[in-house]
Amino acid sequence: MNGAESLVRTLVAGGVDTCFANPGTSEMHFVAALDRVDGMRCVLVLFEGIATGAADGYARMADKPAATLLHLGPGLANGLANLHNATKASTPIVNIVGDHATYHRSYDAPLTSDIEGAAAPFSGWVHTSPDATRVAADGAAAITAARTAPGRVATLILPADTAWNEGSGPVAVAEAPKRTRVSQDCIEDTAKALRSGEPTMMLLGGLGLRECGLDLAGRICAKTGAKIMSQTFPGRIERGAGRVAVDRLPYPVNQARASLAGLKHIVLVGSRIPVAFFAYPDKPSLMASEDTEFLTLARSEEDVLDALERLANELDAQSFPSQAAKLALPSLATGTITGANISQSLSALIPENAIVVDESISASASFFAASWNSQPHTYLQNMGGSIGLGMPMATGAAIACPNRPVLNLQADGSSMYAIQSLWTQVREGLNITTVLFNNKSYACLRDELANVGAQNVGRKALDMLDLSRPDIDFAGLARSMGMAAARVTTMEEFNVVVARGLSTPGPCLIEVQIT
Repeated sequence: MNGAESLVRTLVAGGVDTCFANPGTSEMHFVAALDRVDGMRCVLVLFEGIATGAADGYARMADKPAATLLHLGPGLANGLANLHNATKASTPIVNIVGDHATYHRSYDAPLTSDIEGAAAPFSGWVHTSPDATRVAADGAAAITAARTAPGRVATLILPADTAWNEGSGPVAVAEAPKRTRVSQDCIEDTAKALRSGEPTMMLLGGLGLRECGLDLAGRICAKTGAKIMSQTFPGRIERGAGRVAVDRLPYPVNQARASLAGLKHIVLVGSRIPVAFFAYPDKPSLMASEDTEFLTLARSEEDVLDALERLANELDAQSFPSQAAKLALPSLATGTITGANISQSLSALIPENAIVVDESISASASFFAASWNSQPHTYLQNMGGSIGLGMPMATGAAIACPNRPVLNLQADGSSMYAIQSLWTQVREGLNITTVLFNNKSYACLRDELANVGAQNVGRKALDMLDLSRPDIDFAGLARSMGMAAARVTTMEEFNVVVARGLSTPGPCLIEVQIT
C-alpha cells in the first residue's frame, strides 16, 4: 500500500469522506488510490477556488470537514481567497496540496514554490509530509487539527514521492480536544450585567446562532429585557418559523453605531467586538460607544451552548418563552423588479428546510429582515469578505445535505469568480436553484465611492464598477454547461420561474434583470 492509499484510507476511517478536487500530475497517485478505497466521494471542480469554497459550504452544513485536493503552489494560490473565507468562518477543512517529489524540489522546476509560506496565513495548521511512511499519520493529525474548536483549515502538503512510495497503511485519528467550559466567573459577571437594569445587548455568533443557542438566548433576553442581535456576517444561522428571530448588526458604520448607541453592556456570545469592515475617513473603527462595557460570556472556541444554558439557569430564565417566530408568509410581490419586491417574494417562496446561500450583496439586501417568519431554513453568508464564495458554497452545502433544497442568491459580479461551479452542479445533479441578480455593475462599490469620500468621480472610475460593454448572458452561460436557465424581467415572471425552480429537482439558474 503506497502513501496515497494509506492517506485516503485514513481520511475515510476518520470521517472525511468527501473530497473536492482539481488535481494535476503530482496528485495522480492520490487520484488512483480513490479507485482502491471505498467510501470517498470525489467531486471534480474546474477551479481551485471552487474546491475550497465547496469544502467550506460542506463543512458548515455537515459539521465535519471535507478534503480538498489542489495542485502545487499555484493551485493553492487559486484557492486561497475561499480558504481566507473559511478561516474567518472557523470552518474545518483538510486541505491537501500536492508538491514536487522531495528530491526534485532543489531543481527549481517551473511549478516550484514555497507552499508552506503561502498556506500559513490562511491555515490554522500546516505540515509537509517528509516520507511515505509518515503520510497517514500526518493525515490523521490534519483531521484532528481541523476538528479542533472552533474549526480550522489544516493544510497537508504531499510531495509526489511520499504518495507513490510504500506507506504505513491507515492510521487511527485522535479525538479533537473538547470545547472548554467557561468559568463560573464568566457566568456570574454576565448575569450581573443582565440583572443591572442598564441597557444591555447579547451579540451572537458561532454556535450561538444555531437553533438551541438562539432558543436559550431568547429566553435569557425575555427574562432580563436585554436586546439580542447577530454579528453582521453570520457563518450559519437558523431562521424562520420556530426559531428566535434576530437582526444582524448593520454593515454601514453610521447604522451600526446607531444600533449600539446607549448600550452600557454588550455580551459577546461566540462573537467578537464589532468593528467596521473598512476604515472610512472621519469615522470610527469600533462600532460601540467608548463607554460601552464588553463582557465575554464565551469565545467561539469555548462551549458556547453550555455557557448559555448555565447562564439561563443562573437567571432562572429557562421557563420564559423564547419568543420564536410564527409562520406568516407574505403575499407574492407584483410589478416592477425592485430589491424590496424580490425580498418579499423570496420570503414567500422559500421551501421548508431550505438552505439559503446569500452572496447577493446589494440586490436583495432586505431579504434577511423580510424572511424572519418564513418557512424554517438555514442561512449561510460570507464571513471573510472575499467575493466568489456563493456558488461554490452552495455546491458544498447541497452535497452535504442532498435531501434539502438549496437557494443561492447570487450577485452578478461575484458569480464570475467561480461561474464554473454550475458545471459541477450539473455533473453531480445537485438540487440548487440559483437566483442571479444582473444589474450590470459592482453596485455596492458605487456606494463605497461615496462612503470613502472619493471626489470628482469621472468616466474612468465609473468604468471600473461597470459590467456592461459587453453584457454578460448568464442564462446562456448556464445553458452552455447543461443547466436549465431562464431570464425574468417582471415580478410576475420571477414568481412563476423561481417557484418552478425550487419545486423541480436538480440545478437551475434564474437570471433576474435589474435596470
